Amino acid sequence: MDPLVVLALVAVIVVVFLGAASVRIVPQARRYNIERFGRYRRTLQPGLNLVVPVADRINTKLDVREQVYSSDPRPVITEDNLVVNIDTVLYYQITDPRAAAYEVADYLQAIDQLTVTTLRNFIGSMDLEETLTSREEINSRLRAVLDDATGKWGIRVNRVEIKAIDPPHTIKEAMEKQMRAERDKRAAILHAEGERQAKILTAEGTKQKDILEAQGAQQAMILRADGEAKAVELVFQAVHRNNADAKILAYKYLETLPHLANSDNNTFWVIPGELTEAIRTVTRAFGDQSAAQPEETAAAGADHTPDAHGTPELDAGWTASFDAAAAADEAGKQAAAAVSDAKAEAEAAKSPQAPRRGQTSGDA
Repeated sequence: MDPLVVLALVAVIVVVFLGAASVRIVPQARRYNIERFGRYRRTLQPGLNLVVPVADRINTKLDVREQVYSSDPRPVITEDNLVVNIDTVLYYQITDPRAAAYEVADYLQAIDQLTVTTLRNFIGSMDLEETLTSREEINSRLRAVLDDATGKWGIRVNRVEIKAIDPPHTIKEAMEKQMRAERDKRAAILHAEGERQAKILTAEGTKQKDILEAQGAQQAMILRADGEAKAVELVFQAVHRNNADAKILAYKYLETLPHLANSDNNTFWVIPGELTEAIRTVTRAFGDQSAAQPEETAAAGADHTPDAHGTPELDAGWTASFDAAAAADEAGKQAAAAVSDAKAEAEAAKSPQAPRRGQTSGDA
C-alpha cells in the first residue's frame, strides 16, 4: 500500500476523532462542568456545545431538576430526656452547578448532617408533647437554616418535611393508654350530656302536658260554670216572668231537700234553718191565713224555739246521729205531715165547728 494513502487514512481518522471529541451534546435539565488542563473553564448548557479536544474534559454532570432526598431515622433527645427517632424528607434544586461541584465535596452528605444537627438543636428545647404538635414550626425553622447554609453551595432548599417521629415503645404504650382514657372520658361526657338533654326534654314535655291538662280543666270548669250560670239565670228569669209567689218557692225548696243526700260521698248533712219557715209557708198555702196564724204562733212557741242567733231548733226526733239520707227522708216526712195538717185545718175551718176547734186550740 502506498504510504501516502496510509497517511491520508490516518489523517482522516485523526480529524474524525478530533471532531467527535470537540462536540458535546448536553440533554435538557443537565449541566456539564468543563475543565481545561484541570482548571474550571465553563458550564455547558443543554444542546450542542464545542470543546477543545484533549485540552477540555467534563468534570461533573449535574441534574438541575428538583431532587428528593430522604434521610435515615436519626435519634434525637427531647427536653424531657426522651429519645425519639426522626427522619426527614428534603426537596432541593441545584441553582449553581459550579458551586455545587467545587464549593462542597458531597452536598448530599453535607445537607444530611446539617439537617440532623439543626433538628437536635430545635428538638432539644422542646418536650415530647410539643415536638409531636409543632411539626409546622420545626419544618419552617429547619428550612430557613438549610436554605441559608446551602445557598453558597449553589443549592436551594425548597421544602423540608418531617416524615416520622418515632418515640420509644414504652412511651407509645403510655400515649395509647392516655388516648384511650381521653376517649373514654369524652364518651362518658357525651353520654351524660345525652342523658341530661333527654331528661330536660322529658321534663319539658311533662311540664307542657301538665300545663295543657290544667288549661283544659280550667276551660272545662269555666264552660261548666258558664252553663250553670246561664241555667240559673234562665230559671231566675222564668220565675220572675211567671210571677211565682213564696208558697211555690217554699214547696220547691222542700222538694229539693231529699236530693241533697243522694251523693255517695256525703257522710254528713246539715239541715238548713229555713226548713221550719218553708213548712210554715206551705201550711199557709193550704189553710186560712187568719185561722192558721194563731196555730202557727202556738206551734212555733211549742215546737221550735229560736236560739241566740235566730236559728230555729228541731224537736227531739231530729238527732245529729242521722246520716245524710235519713235526715233527708225525715225532712220529707215532716214536710208531708205539715202539709196534711194544714189541709185538715183548712177543712175544719170550713165546717160549722171551726170556732170551737179554734177556741180549743187557743186554750191548749
